[in-house]
Amino acid sequence: MPRVESGLEVLVRRRAALLRGRRVALLVHQASVDRHLAHASALLDGLPRVRLVRLFAPEHGLWGAAQDHTPVGAARDPASGLAVWSLYGARRAPTRTMLRGVDTLVVDLQDVGARYYTFVWTLALAMRACARAGVPVVVCDRPNPLGGVRVEGNVADPAFASFVGLYPLPARHGLTLGELARYLNETHGLGCALRVVPMRGWRRAMLWEDTGLPWVAPSPNMPTPDTARVYPGGCLLEGTNLSEGRGTTRPFEWVGAPWLDAHRYAEALEAERLPGVRFRPVRFRPTFHKWAGRLCGGVQIHVTDRERFLPFLTGLVLLAAARRLAPGRFAWRRPPYEYERRRLPIDILCGTDAIRRGLERGAPPRALAAAWRRDLVRWTRARAPYLLYR
Repeated sequence: MPRVESGLEVLVRRRAALLRGRRVALLVHQASVDRHLAHASALLDGLPRVRLVRLFAPEHGLWGAAQDHTPVGAARDPASGLAVWSLYGARRAPTRTMLRGVDTLVVDLQDVGARYYTFVWTLALAMRACARAGVPVVVCDRPNPLGGVRVEGNVADPAFASFVGLYPLPARHGLTLGELARYLNETHGLGCALRVVPMRGWRRAMLWEDTGLPWVAPSPNMPTPDTARVYPGGCLLEGTNLSEGRGTTRPFEWVGAPWLDAHRYAEALEAERLPGVRFRPVRFRPTFHKWAGRLCGGVQIHVTDRERFLPFLTGLVLLAAARRLAPGRFAWRRPPYEYERRRLPIDILCGTDAIRRGLERGAPPRALAAAWRRDLVRWTRARAPYLLYR
């Protein structure tokens, strides 16, 4: 199996001179580890002539204990003894006070390759704040678990900007976090003094299983690479009253509600003949979140061909079938959602209201998908100058 070195490993072993003599702050979470599972905070603190002075944490906190949408307060890291400033709660960007006494911000976050995963937007806001404060940013790159070749979904409308899509990207963008940092910094004028530490050995066609790196859940409901694989479509369920499987052992892979007939739902989805996926009827009882304690009928999403599977299209088909089978029970979730209090959650997740309106009038999801093909061609061209890997 190919040996991929994460940007963190490259920084510590080969490019530590970037931080020599610097007072460093770290924006990290529990997945910020090397292949031996040593955490970035311990690795950087052990570098000669590097002083680790502060920790920042994204959604879910430094150690991933907080569930989705749960504000996280400031804390102290029991391992390092350092103050941990939360960037998910009262503030989503570091202030000048938080950055005082910091010479460099190092960012090491495991992303999952979907527009709505909030870590990329925490990075973008931190880059903008550091630009204003004159603090350089070093991003340690990590693999996109979905690979870097295929892109999918609509490119978000800037009018629907939110914390699940501050800048226009496709739902499945096909970039690593470092490539995204380069793209956002230049095309959206963040003005950051940015250095990306690339991985060694990663190729765009690699899926997570090809990297040889250990998987550490970057958020509480992202337990496996299989979860990440379905997430670009499964997250759309957050904009509805369907359970996306939170509170179960298979988040984003189990989908259902008490008012759905599992077998009819599975039959309707199978009839769509979507590429690379099968649907099995299931019944599950979430322990928390939507429908906690209630028996739900639904399906498990079984990815049978990782290369052909289209998670965003699959997510739209899941919504359309549930609406069709239970028109009086299916509903769109109401705001607030991810700091947005006016627009419907499904609209900010999709980055447009056109998809919701299309589903409401009965448009087939494949017809909706045809509408964004040209946008994806333009996106692929726009991202090309910022790619770091073949």
